[in-house]
Amino acid sequence: MLWFERPLLAVLRREYSAAMRFDEDEEGQAMPAPPAEPCQLYVHVPFCEVLCPFCSFHRVRYNESKTARYFEALRGEIRLYHEAGFRFSDVYVGGGTPTVDGAELLETLELVRRLSPVRSISIETNPNHLEPAQLRAYRDAGVTRFSVGVQSFDDGLLAGMDRLAKYGSGATIRERLAAVRGIFPTLNVDMIFNLPGQTLAMLDRDIDALLELDVDQVSFYPLMTAPTARHKMDRTMGRADESLRHPMYERILDRLMPRYRASSAWCFSRGEGMFDEYIIDQDDYVGVGSGAFSYVGGTMYSTTFSLNHYCRRVEGGQSGITQRRHLGRRERMRYDYLVRLFGGALRREDVAARHGAGFWLQLAPELVAMRLVGATRHDPDALRLTRRGMYCWVLMMAEFFNAVNDVREQMREHIRAELEAWNEEAKVPLESIGGLSRRPQP
Repeated sequence: MLWFERPLLAVLRREYSAAMRFDEDEEGQAMPAPPAEPCQLYVHVPFCEVLCPFCSFHRVRYNESKTARYFEALRGEIRLYHEAGFRFSDVYVGGGTPTVDGAELLETLELVRRLSPVRSISIETNPNHLEPAQLRAYRDAGVTRFSVGVQSFDDGLLAGMDRLAKYGSGATIRERLAAVRGIFPTLNVDMIFNLPGQTLAMLDRDIDALLELDVDQVSFYPLMTAPTARHKMDRTMGRADESLRHPMYERILDRLMPRYRASSAWCFSRGEGMFDEYIIDQDDYVGVGSGAFSYVGGTMYSTTFSLNHYCRRVEGGQSGITQRRHLGRRERMRYDYLVRLFGGALRREDVAARHGAGFWLQLAPELVAMRLVGATRHDPDALRLTRRGMYCWVLMMAEFFNAVNDVREQMREHIRAELEAWNEEAKVPLESIGGLSRRPQP
């Protein structure tokens, strides 16, 4: 662990916790004004066949009869944004497991492409949905990046995460990944490092498998969980060894960087221009669906986490947004500083256009501190992350997303009865995972 790691994390937790305090929005006045240029669209599909205990995202069990209503509302909200003047350049579909209902997902993608000048589409999935025929249907629908949540190829770790019986062994997952290479311009594999019980040797074997598969892109996240999920993992897997976090990240850089380039501090791509899901080069993004977040014009928005309330709002002609938080001038500067440098560089011309010369004075404490610890390099055209800075930004972004996870947990607590009723009704036998009867492709 680096000498400044503990005090940095303590400051980040306090700051991000304060920054994620939303205010209730007034009914009917929630939708933001559209930006001048097309922005990114995030589409949240919260359905999973079985819920993983370590996951902190907003998700519920898949129920075909209720899913149809949700997807119809989702398309309705996309139309509302179009009617308000929004246009979208890139689409990211996350969850949940967005591919639980292929026909509904394809219909939604077709709508977005019909309404906006979309140049790239990324969707998430789990290893049990790696069916070549279905993946080709997504490719033909415009999907350019397919992201598979693997987390690890180690069977012991998969069992501890309650994924082994659901999605297969590490060997099975490798076979499935190998079978679908080349279908999409970018096949991304999501991995986690610093899991409880994970050793450097286990991490090396995961990297060996990735290098042998030669996938287009690897996203290597540090473990990020909300308190409830963290407590579950503590009971089933134990506590992660924080002293291994930095050595593990260094091992990832040492072994991936010769073949891959860093498109963000934790995403590594083989080719130039490959899509990364994080907003590092756009000013605004819109989130649709229950439990989605948006950032437009310096204000953050959150949609309702109640799926029933979400459907009723959209069916009544409103967006799903129920909370907002307006960021002050310095907060917007700090947000840009965090997000742009996560992508490796903060260009001076962008700073001048967005914030003016006051940026350097307002953020002087952060700028000086990061330069003193060797995290940033001040070039004539941009601030750039050093190798140490990449690790610092992994810590910073992880704490930011932990704060988001805390918000998710609080919002879900308000609707616990609804979620428990939904999940109980939608339970499916474990042996059916991977062989569910899904609606046929059109």
